[in-house]
Amino acid sequence: MTQRIDFQTDPSRYRHWRVEYEGEIANLYMDVDEQGGLFPGYELKLNSYDLGVDIELADIVQRMRFEHPEVKVVVMQSAKDRVFCAGANIRMLGGASHAHKVNFCKFTNETRNTFEAAEADSDQKYIAAVKGACAGGGYELALACNYIMLTNDSSSSVALPEVPLLAVLPGTGGLTRVTDKRKVRRDLADVFCSIEEGVKGQRAVDWRLVDEIAPNSKFDEVVQERAREFAAASSKPSGLTGIELAPLERSFAEDGSVTYSTVEVLIDREGGRATLTITGPSDPAPSSAAELQAQGARAWILRAARELDDAILHLRLNERQIGTLVFKTQGDPQAVLAHEALLLSNRDNWLANEILHYWKRVLKRVDMTSRSLVAIVEHGSCFAGPLAELLWAVDRSYMMLDEFEGDNRPLATVTLSEGNFGPYPMSNDLTRLQTRFLGTPETVDALRDHIGEPLEAAEAEELGLVTYAHDDIDWDDEVRIFLEERASFSPDAMTGMEANLRFAGPETMETRIFGRLTAWQNWIFQRPNAVGPDGALQRYGSGVRGNYNMERV
Repeated sequence: MTQRIDFQTDPSRYRHWRVEYEGEIANLYMDVDEQGGLFPGYELKLNSYDLGVDIELADIVQRMRFEHPEVKVVVMQSAKDRVFCAGANIRMLGGASHAHKVNFCKFTNETRNTFEAAEADSDQKYIAAVKGACAGGGYELALACNYIMLTNDSSSSVALPEVPLLAVLPGTGGLTRVTDKRKVRRDLADVFCSIEEGVKGQRAVDWRLVDEIAPNSKFDEVVQERAREFAAASSKPSGLTGIELAPLERSFAEDGSVTYSTVEVLIDREGGRATLTITGPSDPAPSSAAELQAQGARAWILRAARELDDAILHLRLNERQIGTLVFKTQGDPQAVLAHEALLLSNRDNWLANEILHYWKRVLKRVDMTSRSLVAIVEHGSCFAGPLAELLWAVDRSYMMLDEFEGDNRPLATVTLSEGNFGPYPMSNDLTRLQTRFLGTPETVDALRDHIGEPLEAAEAEELGLVTYAHDDIDWDDEVRIFLEERASFSPDAMTGMEANLRFAGPETMETRIFGRLTAWQNWIFQRPNAVGPDGALQRYGSGVRGNYNMERV
């Protein structure tokens, strides 16, 4: 694929969704344009989707949080007759590269996690109002909502037919959400995931696949009644006014490098790496939540999160040959801490709360990126607060020790904040420091004594906050050797090693979803039974079933 995939959009450009805002309730309609595929060669029939459909959904969910905080309930529904959503488009899956499929599944998972967590994070509850067929990824859209309603008629059903029809698995967490979130009994889940026709009516309620059914004649009325009940029961303040998420400032160079207002991405194709440099704030932190609201999307701490998020997505999908991401920062660490401190001291303010949760999501996006990650802590850097989290998200970190000849920048430091001890948990529900020091939890408690203290390289290394500290004699060689070594390893081995090492500690539904995506879906989507010339994905719709190699491995 030579076309650059752009993750930035806005409501004026939507082709597949529309939203009607009615005070505290938003009605979100899926109305996929059949001719609106991201790439040629397939039609998005029956509300099936590709990455372009999900890019719009991710934008809607983000704007729901920032531009429409007055919304307490979102009703997700279909604008088409007799179908809710047919799931991911089969022709797209059959024709896309393996890497695109995996990144597509990863992004859709992250998007569903976002509206799934909206109730806990932002007191926005999502209802899936299912009319007609709701199959595969369509049911996974519903599963990620907080409440599922199904019309009780002869044709409406929920289904996960990937195993019998396509020889693959529900790629956006379907199996895990059925067992871990819906808590469907194992034997019933086995039946459900083995049949093409799905489950409808009262049986869907009895099996915990949906929360409620209503007669077709009254379905829309009951859905809106339930939405009003949920809105009335919400503890979220009424009458909040949002901010506009203005378009990002960015420019693309011919060599693929990208420049934003706070983030710069430099591409080194020969070295197989991209260097992301985040520039700290140049303006003082807002003095109050009201000033933060007045700054809106221009506020450094929100702008930096949005730009880093876009940069990571761009590198994932458009620069798949770039195997190593190098994170650097430059600026005043105390200024970074001041911007974060405003958020932490105003967590009861809706916008401060949303920005903190957004940083949590962006940092999770970094965690989940299948690239080798390294942080370079140079003199003049500002690894503090949320930017310090990058030091423990990466696989290794290198820090400059003492003064370097000819380098007049302030000495390299790492500065901890209260934010490093809670607001930005990983998918395992632990902080990155808790995950880093899993075997010595007392270390995390001791690190609290250093909050706000600029830690120079020797002390940062001794405390375990960086991997290595080097002086100017060894610096260039040590960093060069690491980067060259990393570029020489098998990317498959690196993806497996890094994914296993990054997520120590307890399993959660989220780590199970992504772990299974990385391992099982990655493997199954390459097997001839699914994608071979006689595989199920290639033969789907032909009337001929896939020809399977029946060996169990």
